[in-house]
Amino acid sequence: MEPRRAIHRRSGALLLFFAVLFAAAAGASASAIGDKCAACKAVAAELEIGISSEKPRNHLDLRNRLNSKGQREGKVIDYRVSELRIVELLDDLCDKMQDYTLQKLESGEKEWVKVTNWSSFQTDKKAAARAYSKNLSSYCGRLLEETEDKLSEWIKTSSAESGNVSQALCQDISKHCQSTSTTAPVDDEL
Repeated sequence: MEPRRAIHRRSGALLLFFAVLFAAAAGASASAIGDKCAACKAVAAELEIGISSEKPRNHLDLRNRLNSKGQREGKVIDYRVSELRIVELLDDLCDKMQDYTLQKLESGEKEWVKVTNWSSFQTDKKAAARAYSKNLSSYCGRLLEETEDKLSEWIKTSSAESGNVSQALCQDISKHCQSTSTTAPVDDEL
């Protein structure tokens, strides 16, 4: 009888240990990632880079049949309002977010910055920096999933010029940034 009690105590202690460890890890990752507003602004900055570096494209000619009079039938769609443009802009956006990590500013605040040289990080800090970048990439995926329809419509209907992507995505569409403040409180989960 005595060995069973010891096993139950040990398994209960292990469960408690793992529960505390999981809670600590979840809290550490949420606070280390920063707030949703800063993460959203990083995603918007990368999307803005994609929009500003777009090359002029021809209209999409979907006239592929001939009618009985020998004239082509179908539509010609402006590339700027096409689904193809949306797919090309958003397709690998979250993969690009793996090039970002959190950097502590002199003021003590944290900011997402694009890393150009990962080898410049010390070995012990590189793992943490990579973890941050993966968390931001995951957040980006969730953000795009939540806002896909509204964001696609905004890209199609607005001019989508440089400088207004952050406001549109983070304030108007996702509401992760309040217009009265520059940062939102840290949530438990990005």
